[in-house]
Amino acid sequence: MSETASPTLLPEGLRDVLPPDAAAEAALVELLTASFNANGYDRVSPPLVEFESTLLAGMGAATADRIFRMVDPISQRTLGIRADVTAQIARLASTRLQKVPRPLRLMYAGQVLRVKGHQLRPDRQFTQVGFELIGPDSVAADAEAIIVAAQAVADVGVKDLTVDLALPPLVPALLETSELNEDEIEALYGALNHKDAAEIRKLGGSQSDLLCALVEASGPLNVARDSLARVDLPAAAAEHLKTLFAVADTVKAETPELALTIDLVENRGLQYHTGVTFFLFAKGSTREIGRGGRYAVSHGDKVSEPATGATLFMDALLPVAPKGSVRPCVYTPYGTPRNAISKLQDDGFRVRASLTKDADMLAEARILGCSKMLKDGEVVDVPNER
Repeated sequence: MSETASPTLLPEGLRDVLPPDAAAEAALVELLTASFNANGYDRVSPPLVEFESTLLAGMGAATADRIFRMVDPISQRTLGIRADVTAQIARLASTRLQKVPRPLRLMYAGQVLRVKGHQLRPDRQFTQVGFELIGPDSVAADAEAIIVAAQAVADVGVKDLTVDLALPPLVPALLETSELNEDEIEALYGALNHKDAAEIRKLGGSQSDLLCALVEASGPLNVARDSLARVDLPAAAAEHLKTLFAVADTVKAETPELALTIDLVENRGLQYHTGVTFFLFAKGSTREIGRGGRYAVSHGDKVSEPATGATLFMDALLPVAPKGSVRPCVYTPYGTPRNAISKLQDDGFRVRASLTKDADMLAEARILGCSKMLKDGEVVDVPNER
């Protein structure tokens, strides 16, 4: 027996974006991309759907459990709907833009769709706006990614921003010589994410003391630096940490007002990062508004190219961004000449023209939500109803 769904019912995790939020999001995207562009980034626009084999190539493999799949009726090949844009930018850098001089600075804005949401982000479809810096493997490049992302957020009016720095390769470097199996390592990562010292000591084996020390050292930049000065790390781990502090010091020198914290056991998100990563948090938001970090672009035959970048999430950023000023709306009577309407628009008004010859102007202006109306050639206030 067929079941007829309500016309307002949407699949879980999908929603309509209505006025004024749709306009606010579009304006936010425009401001962010303008900020990236001012820092030298050029816009690209990869397709929403690709062949599964190319979408999941290289670093895209990390999204394999997140993408929707379908069969292309033309080629009969499996297609995938992107769950993340960064992997597509990596594809462009390794193919059509492979011979473009480096450093290559690209930006993008587009929707992504995921198989399922999670507790902090229940939406399965949302807009990503971001940029990628491809070519250089340096402290300066890592710092630029953080600074450009933070500047863009500040440019849309979000204040009290905190950047949480992380180092995904650090814990694996400590566990290289451990005798833990895959299940034990997975459980250990869960304990690290929850900062559960008792579980870390139980699961961490010979590295439990070091791992607990890293958890205890996480916090504001200066506190973490002081704490880690007393921790004896293996050479490889110490080198990773040296890079992180060099990046943090560069960012702090350029943007001293930016709050920096460090979480040395963080491993959230897509598992393709190879160096310093970061998460952006804004006052008033319960979740990250963006993230980024270092990764490798695959050029095939095991040849890779260093890259870093950042992605901002509009569903998280929109609630904390100041609402832009909405242009006042003017009601114009039926038959108002087009040149008069254009003049109002040039003066900064939105215009809602009457389509009814004998309409009650005052009543219709109120129905259409206009705060102003054109009366005898003059713009006047629409009086409030009594």
